[in-house]
Amino acid sequence: MKKYLCYFSVILLLGIGTLPVISDINSYNVHEDDKSGNSIKINSDEKILFIVDFSNSMNDYLGSRKKIDVAISSLSTIAGKLNPSTKTGLRVYGHKHGFNPFLGCTATNLISPIMPNNTRNIYAQLSQISPNGWTPITRSLKQAVNNDFANIDGDKRIILLTDGGENCDESPCEYAIQLVQTRDDIKIDVIALAINDPIAEDQLKCTALATSGKIYHANDAAALETVLGEILNVTTDVQGTIIKK
Repeated sequence: MKKYLCYFSVILLLGIGTLPVISDINSYNVHEDDKSGNSIKINSDEKILFIVDFSNSMNDYLGSRKKIDVAISSLSTIAGKLNPSTKTGLRVYGHKHGFNPFLGCTATNLISPIMPNNTRNIYAQLSQISPNGWTPITRSLKQAVNNDFANIDGDKRIILLTDGGENCDESPCEYAIQLVQTRDDIKIDVIALAINDPIAEDQLKCTALATSGKIYHANDAAALETVLGEILNVTTDVQGTIIKK
């Protein structure tokens, strides 16, 4: 595949780092968006890894609640409805080292390994972490592919929940494009939580579409539960308006 160059925009604000810019998403030759409006649902044998954003911006409010509280509540509600035999795991990033760019961009950890009957443990782990720092999405994806899914056969799905794009000096879009050259067993769905930044949106859209996944937008708690319910193929008690791109 011909190598394309990304342009980088430098953002200097309270230690916030560089955000890779995608000038033209179509130039990356990623999969065309599904115009049918149908969501991509997990199959019964698929292994699921949730990657949850704990960067500092998740402390911001979405309505009357912090974004992170909305995310934890919705994820716990919907994941709790999964079949207990479904193998799930949890990785988080941005949860330590504050605005130190060198350490903050390494802040990604597998909190709960992929296993069945794991949703209660995932909730318990989520409840003990606080948003703190940067947004190392690419490093998190690399760790997930190389370590978290190691020695795990069959189809695998990453569900990335974030309120912004990468702000470390890497590109999840470029990594996803490289990934599919050698792997066809991993898909990435992205849930964009109240993101209004077109650069971040293009970056995340490319990351999902390159792996035949989808990007969803959720701007409130009801929409987030609906999005998660669609991806995980479970029934929700609330219905929010979602945008699938």
